Formats: sequence, structure tokens, C-alpha cells
Amino acid sequence: MSTRDSRHLAQTLATAAAAYQTSAVIPHCPSCAAPCCKLDKLVLELDWAQVKGLWQLGESRKEFDKRLAAGKGPIEIRPANGLYYAHSKPCPAFDASCGCTVYTTPLKPVGCSDFPVYEDGGEITADLRCEAVDLDALKATLNKALGPDARIRQTADRDFPFLVTLSVKRY
Repeated sequence: MSTRDSRHLAQTLATAAAAYQTSAVIPHCPSCAAPCCKLDKLVLELDWAQVKGLWQLGESRKEFDKRLAAGKGPIEIRPANGLYYAHSKPCPAFDASCGCTVYTTPLKPVGCSDFPVYEDGGEITADLRCEAVDLDALKATLNKALGPDARIRQTADRDFPFLVTLSVKRY
């Protein structure tokens, strides 16, 4: 497959994943028994601006990093590779009465838009910990977007079986 074809496939898959999220996942969110905003299933990858804004920090990044290293920072944030990862406590932007308070702002983490279905390297990853994911419906969405000459292969991650990869082969 040429680079151009690979990019086209990745874009087609990303568009289909977004359409599936819009039609099947997002409408389920208000009635979800385990909202991902509680960060018990989802790990958010954040840059400094997002951490500073979401946690309403007034200190510099250097001071914050020092505080984290001393074990005095928010326990749900871990630094790695120049980024920060938040998990295990509810997202500070989540308000139980009205939902996400940063949904339409630059503070919204990419993971909030991608979870639970996203394109990665020309494949689709689906996180089955989200109760709204229906693999058969997702595959139907992909088949419709890809056309009749596509075959979708499903594999589960050996270490994390709730992560399912859907790869595409052309006939």
C-alpha cells in the first residue's frame, strides 16, 4: 500500500470512528453507569497548559514539577516524557450537574474526544470498558465507510484484552 493510500485509509478510518462516536457513544454518555470523566477507566494525556488550566494552578511549571517530585502534587497526575497523565480521580472539568465544563475549549484533552474508539496507525482501537461500544455496530460503520472490498480483522491485546484492534485488509 502506498503512503498516499495509507493516509487515505487512516483518514477514512478516523472519520468513520468519529461518526460512530457521534451516533452511538456520545448519546449514551448522559445515562452511563461509569462516566469516563471519573478517570477510573481513562488516562488523560495532558500538556502543561491543560494541567495549569484544569487544576487552576498559579505556580510555574518548574515549581509544579518540583512539587510533584516531592509527592506533594495532585496524586492523580504523573509526569512522563514532557507531558502529564491524569487518572484515578474525577477530572476537575467534570461537573455532575452539567457535564464537561471545558468540552468546547482548548483545555479539553484529546483523549476525551478519542475515547473509546480511535484511529491509530491505520487501524481502529476500541476500548470495551466503555459500555456504549458495540463491536458489531462499529464494524458495520467501518464496512459502510470502506466499501465492499474491505475485510475487517479483529484482535484483542494480549495484556489488555479490553482493547480491541480492528485492522483492514483489501480483497
